[in-house]
Amino acid sequence: MIIRIWHGWTSPSNADIYENLLKEEIFVGIQNRHIPGFRGIQLLRRELKEEVEFITIMKFDSLDAVRQFAGEDYEVAVVPQKARTVLARFDERSQHYEMRAERSGDG
Repeated sequence: MIIRIWHGWTSPSNADIYENLLKEEIFVGIQNRHIPGFRGIQLLRRELKEEVEFITIMKFDSLDAVRQFAGEDYEVAVVPQKARTVLARFDERSQHYEMRAERSGDG
């Protein structure tokens, strides 16, 4: 399993706009692409003093599946223009990690 992590930051006044854009348009658009090997996406949000940080965590079966999503240079951030208008800054490249272990909280 490959985990793709990306960070973006907004002003507090744009944070709800950006979160809604992610949940209502961008995530739906990704899901509607039916990318083989795409296993899901998570959104994290953290309020800071003067900005709001967002992290997306995507799960893929393989780097080939990541390439299906992002292209041959798969580390390049995939940030639609509509999102760029409300982001103050963002990672130009995503980080990719191989998941080596996972345990549930049930024991």
